[in-house]
Amino acid sequence: MFFATFILAIATVFSGFTMEAKAAEGQLGIDAEAAMLIDAESGKVLYEKNSDVVLGVASMSKMMTEYMVLEAVDKGKLKWDQKVKINEYVHKLSAAPGLSNVGLTQGEDYTVQELYEAMAIHSGNAATVALAEVLSGTEQNHVEKMNKKAAELGLKDYKFVNSSGLNNVDLLGKHPAGNPDEENVMSARSMAKLAYRLLNDYPEVLDTAKKPSLKFKDGREYKNFNWMLPGLIYQYEGVDGLKTGSTDFAGYGFTATAMKNGQRYISVVMKADSKDSRFSETRKILDYAFNNFTKEELVKKNYQVKGKKTLPVTKGKEDSVKIQSKDPITMAVKNGEKDQYEPVLVLDKKKLNKNGELTAPIKKGEQVGYMTVKSKNDDKISFLTEDGQKQIQVPVVAAENVEKANWFVLMMRGIGGFFGDLFGGVADTVKGFF
Repeated sequence: MFFATFILAIATVFSGFTMEAKAAEGQLGIDAEAAMLIDAESGKVLYEKNSDVVLGVASMSKMMTEYMVLEAVDKGKLKWDQKVKINEYVHKLSAAPGLSNVGLTQGEDYTVQELYEAMAIHSGNAATVALAEVLSGTEQNHVEKMNKKAAELGLKDYKFVNSSGLNNVDLLGKHPAGNPDEENVMSARSMAKLAYRLLNDYPEVLDTAKKPSLKFKDGREYKNFNWMLPGLIYQYEGVDGLKTGSTDFAGYGFTATAMKNGQRYISVVMKADSKDSRFSETRKILDYAFNNFTKEELVKKNYQVKGKKTLPVTKGKEDSVKIQSKDPITMAVKNGEKDQYEPVLVLDKKKLNKNGELTAPIKKGEQVGYMTVKSKNDDKISFLTEDGQKQIQVPVVAAENVEKANWFVLMMRGIGGFFGDLFGGVADTVKGFF
């Protein structure tokens, strides 16, 4: 009894340590109101804390205007060398004390590229308003478009009331939407999704975001507020974007992205308690990503599921056809957990008859379904978007041609089938006599 009690006590203690370790691993000890980590290629969610809580985002909301500028340039609606004349309001806002700004002179022309760099590198609030006006006529119109674009990108839990992310009270009495003291709000999940779409739709965003400083036309040099860039005080290998933000309401936030050894991640930290801690907490998340996850090939190209390597075929020269995956399936998985995933075959029911057969002729490479993966523990594999989910779905195709049998063969099969059924019926009847 003493020995059993001792073993039980030891087991309980170590069980408690295991649970605590898992809890610590799940939370990472992140000292911020909300946080998120995703694989930048697929949008697979690797870590989250309060990811659906709606919080202030401050200047991180400028990423939406960045997206809209890059989209307009891509569609030919805006040119980088297009001139923008600075009006009195934008000039006064650029000189407002206590705000992040690059000074803009009233009546002077600036190019779209100069204003974009001021916004993306030094978080210039007045430059953002100037871009909003050139994109949409007025900042009010632009805010409406920001909210529409957010819906179009599949964001949830958001509200934009201005283009810059400032509190409306700081906009010199000219706030475009919302209450006089309102700010832009989003969830960490929506912020991660915005960053994901920005990076994947317009990867050139990093050409500007990665610059540690801006040499502006006024002769001054302005530092990037992303202090994790190379050469800055919290530099982190591989960091090349994206955007910081801070107000009294939002606290300190940072949406970061980093790439090492061909693997890119996106992290979000919201409502950290200091300018420095948003970077130290981001470092924890990125360390967790690069030290614990690897992109693995879970299903090889031309893979055949055991026990489901062929499909039956009707009206063909052969009565079955080999099927296989067209492409490999790769995914960011935790180190040592590659074997925790298994392939799942999903056949296209529209291709099959009521007996589960394909009908000849069948061409090599013809798609008959798709293959995906699932956790053997039934853990949910979570992605930010449906497109991300589709990245772990690859076509399953016929590995060979199956020609349709000629009319004589089909006729003989039909006759054989008829007499086979007839004989079977007679045999059943005879059996009934005994």
